[in-house]
Amino acid sequence: MKVSINKGVLETILINTQPYLEKKDLSQITSHILINTIEDEFTVKATDFEIGLSYNTKSVKILDHGTATANGKKLLDIIKILKDEDITLETINDNLYIKQNSSKFKLPMFNPNEFPSFPQIDDKPKFDINSSLFVKSIKKIAPAIDNNNPKFELNGALIDIKDNFINLVSTDTRRLAIVKLQNDTEHNFSLIIPKKAISEIQKLFFDEIEIFFDEVTLIAKSSNFQFYTKLINGKFPDYERIIPKEKKYRLLLNRGKIIDAIKQVSIISNEMKITFKQEKIVFESLNDENIEAKTEIEYNTGLDNDIYLAINSRYFIDFLANIENSDFTLGFNDSSLPFTLEDENFITIVMPIMI
Repeated sequence: MKVSINKGVLETILINTQPYLEKKDLSQITSHILINTIEDEFTVKATDFEIGLSYNTKSVKILDHGTATANGKKLLDIIKILKDEDITLETINDNLYIKQNSSKFKLPMFNPNEFPSFPQIDDKPKFDINSSLFVKSIKKIAPAIDNNNPKFELNGALIDIKDNFINLVSTDTRRLAIVKLQNDTEHNFSLIIPKKAISEIQKLFFDEIEIFFDEVTLIAKSSNFQFYTKLINGKFPDYERIIPKEKKYRLLLNRGKIIDAIKQVSIISNEMKITFKQEKIVFESLNDENIEAKTEIEYNTGLDNDIYLAINSRYFIDFLANIENSDFTLGFNDSSLPFTLEDENFITIVMPIMI
């Protein structure tokens, strides 16, 4: 293989493939990228077996077709220090040579035939969704995905498609985040996408994409990349049962004012008590170290009696950071029961802290 490619084009591809590499064990072929030329396209693949990315470009001059592998991190480190000019990649005797003007580097290759194969689209069913809307929705629920939960299904986000709606759902057991999208669909099905894949989806899905799936894999295809992730096998909690059917109190609150008040108190403690009085809302820290923070905002709640919620402020801020409107709705029934944060088709249900 021998190709000439612009430094900027190659660097962009290599940066995109970094999250898919095995970083700890460099003896594994998954620490390498696979480079391949097919007709007039230059393709780079990376995978850690759980997720994978195949990135292709025609912005390349192919001098000799072939296949190569190279340690993905080391190759990127080399490309970064070169000038913004064309670079030549050439395979000679099981080594990949990187050349630019008087600079020359050599990286050992693994056997390209041992590189893991990627899942094929074949006759997999697919669903269509606007990619920017999908990314925006995923970003809203991502903070509520759990980490290292022994119930593996909670370490991912649910895509639940039924009755011409796509519900995107995540939970860390203390809160539940849901985005409901109207979408014409032919099939009802559910997929659980791992948290790492959710993170990469937010970086990639800006072009128009097609999404294909089966029971174990999700594949997303655009004009210049193909992404795949293995799915989590498990039964996601019955999220619809957790959504309060009725709310005794519903308050339309200003996003900016609530963020300012919460940030002031959270300097002392992330756990705080919010008391809704008839004509104001009081925010005060919950802290055992004899340190206090307190602030209030004027607001006509219309309540006859004071009602309080004890909250983890991070859950509030995660919700407010991902809404576009200046106002949102807080719904609750009692201080001991889950409350809701709502903005159009986005809702977060939060368990209060018991005090």
